[in-house]
Amino acid sequence: MNQCLTFRMGAELYGVDIHNVQEIKGYAPSTPLPNSPDYFRGVMNLRGIIVPVVDLRARFGMPAIEPTRVNVIIVVVASGRVTGLLVDAVADVAELRESDIQATPDVCGAAPPDFVQGVARMGDQLLILLNTDRIVAAAA
Repeated sequence: MNQCLTFRMGAELYGVDIHNVQEIKGYAPSTPLPNSPDYFRGVMNLRGIIVPVVDLRARFGMPAIEPTRVNVIIVVVASGRVTGLLVDAVADVAELRESDIQATPDVCGAAPPDFVQGVARMGDQLLILLNTDRIVAAAA
């Protein structure tokens, strides 16, 4: 991972490989589907493509918030699928060297362990690097 898109959920900073990011959209309500898991917000129409939207706060067991115009949907392409990830706010694009990334600790907090690819230090804050392939596959 050379560049990653960083975003916030609560006080934590997360990142995904920039090569998996198709676009960033402002929050818009999605169409809910019946009998969906609580982290599945529904589907949205993205220029004729029906895209599922996953609320990462809910997926990681974080307290729910009502989305506002500050929230964004990061549209990612992973495992051959397009998926929207609802997050609190986009932060920046970060440059990382492989030596900056450390293995995931056995106890990794809110994110399911297989979703976390590693942890990197950015100044005095830690960046939790997510594996978009596993997140998208789990949302299927």
